[in-house]
Amino acid sequence: MSFFKEELTHVKAFIFDVDGVLSKDVSPLNEDGDPIRTANVKDGFAIRTAIKAGYPIAIITGGYIKRVRLRYEKLGVEYFYDKASDKVACMNDFLDKVNVAPEDVLFMGDDMVDYQVMQLVGLPTCPKDAVNDIKDISKYISHKNGGEGCVRDVIEQALRAQQKWLSPEMLKSRAF
Repeated sequence: MSFFKEELTHVKAFIFDVDGVLSKDVSPLNEDGDPIRTANVKDGFAIRTAIKAGYPIAIITGGYIKRVRLRYEKLGVEYFYDKASDKVACMNDFLDKVNVAPEDVLFMGDDMVDYQVMQLVGLPTCPKDAVNDIKDISKYISHKNGGEGCVRDVIEQALRAQQKWLSPEMLKSRAF
């Protein structure tokens, strides 16, 4: 983790998991027994800001809830992979579409389904409450838990490292 700040300057794209990263990993269940996902508004602001600054963002999740997809599409996320049984294949599809190399990707995951992807990207990261095996391979562990601003944490740091967080161009773009 010692070169994290320097590695942020190479980030060209972001990929995020949903459960345990964009949403808390503990959720009440609805009447059908499905978890009710949460969404952090500060994470949403950071995602929208990164997209407006020109960063492609993908969300890869094994789950499927239409409202989750709609939330991120409304924020401008073009690459949303749900029901993903092979996250590596989804990542490769995204990278081919946006012409970015794996070493230029920041990925945030929290559990073993993210392990393979995290081994392939340049900057694997995780929330504070990720499982230990994921923490062991992460180059950065956020001080925030999943669903509580960890995505904002890494996006803001990357954009600040590249002088793109709240730049004059961004403030003029009415992205906010």
